[in-house]
Order: sequence, then C-alpha cells, then structure tokens
Amino acid sequence: MINNKKIVVVLPAYNAALTLKKTYEEIPFDIVDEVVLVDDCSKDNTVEVARGLGIKHVISHEKNKGYGGNQKTCYDTALGLGADIVVMLHPDYQYTPKLIHSLSYIIANDLYPVAFGSRILGKGALKGGMPMYKYIFNRMLTLTQNILVNQKLSEYHTGFRSFSREVLEKINYHANSDDFVFDNQMISQIFYAGFEIAEVTCPTKYFPEASSINFARSSKYGMGVLGTSLTHFFNKLGLMKSEIYKMRK
Repeated sequence: MINNKKIVVVLPAYNAALTLKKTYEEIPFDIVDEVVLVDDCSKDNTVEVARGLGIKHVISHEKNKGYGGNQKTCYDTALGLGADIVVMLHPDYQYTPKLIHSLSYIIANDLYPVAFGSRILGKGALKGGMPMYKYIFNRMLTLTQNILVNQKLSEYHTGFRSFSREVLEKINYHANSDDFVFDNQMISQIFYAGFEIAEVTCPTKYFPEASSINFARSSKYGMGVLGTSLTHFFNKLGLMKSEIYKMRK
C-alpha cells in the first residue's frame, strides 16, 4: 500500500508463457498488494506458468474475448478485490514493472488520477527497437488524436497504465470494444469525464517473444483510433451522443 491505498496489478495475458516470469519477478511487492492475471484462452501454457509463480488470482477465459474483453475482466476483478489503484501492465516484458512505483505514487499522492508509462517521451521507443514504421504510425496518430481530443499526450498507445478507483468506477468501460481500440476508447472516456493523465518516461524492449500485431491489424487499429477521436470530437460539439460517454452510476 501507499498512503493506505491498496494497489492491484492486472496482467491481460495472451500467449505470455515465455515472458511472464521476467515480468512478474520485477513487480515491486513492497507496495503491490495483489496481482491478477487474466488469460484470454492462450494457446500456450500461460496459466500453468502463472500458477507456478504463485499468482493467487488467475482467471482463464474459456473463449477468446479479445484484448478489450480481457481488460474488462481485469478491471472488474481488481475493483472486486477492493483496489484503490489499478496498474495495467502487459506481461510481455516490453515495459519494466520497476516503474510501478512511480505510476502508483502519482495517484496515491493525489497528483493525477491516471498515469501512463510513455515510450515516446525521450528516445525510449526507437532505442528499445520499435520498428520505424510503427514509430511513424504512432506519431502521426498521436498528433491527429491530440488535435481532435484537444490534449497533449506524448502517446495514446502504451500498454502500461495506472488508474484510480474513482476513474474506473465512473467511466463506462464496459461499453467499449473488445478489440485493441478499447485502450483508446478508455483514454477518450477519461478526458471526456474531465480527468487528467500524467505521463512518465518508460524504456521499452522489442524482441521476438514480445506480443505485437501485424500490419493488417495495425491498419485496422489505426482506423479505429481515428474513429474514436472523431467520435470524441463530435460528442464534445454536441453533434453526437455516444453510449461510451455515459457515466456509470
């Protein structure tokens, strides 16, 4: 805990058996109270590895629900465990869990209700091996999103995020897609609800075992991201009334 606030780390997993141990062993248990792993019907032995590591809360989807569907289970479970701060970390070891301290303290000390680990602040992305086409794609999307959403994030696509309980209880993340665009819909909801997001420079690693989506899926994701930003823009103008912006009671 930090300032008597319970911290739960959630790991949305899919075929993460080769990287889960490295990720888990870097989690700072001096402040982290619980770890939740949600396996989205992996084809490898992710669940067995998780249980072998002693992860107490392992949930296995019988059918693949998609990246967004996985996160919905993650957040529901963390809130059910009484989390005050929820840290979402990809278990593919692209992001270092050592930054959980920084992301959690920002929220625990009431500086910001949301904090992200950013690969783009500084030169971490390219230094860590991000393919150039992905870097350019990321920068172009982020510029467009910042204009449409009227914000100044360094990136909208990180897989390392922390949230206060208040944020997760207010935004209607269950109305979001079950696919990869879920992440960007959450950001849109957070800003739409009036919350602010802090960013911390985060080194990243790209290697064969780390999860990634191919060019075709990346293109589909990019279109979904632009659609989300346009939806946000038109809702702010009062020209649309989308379900995802209805606050939870």
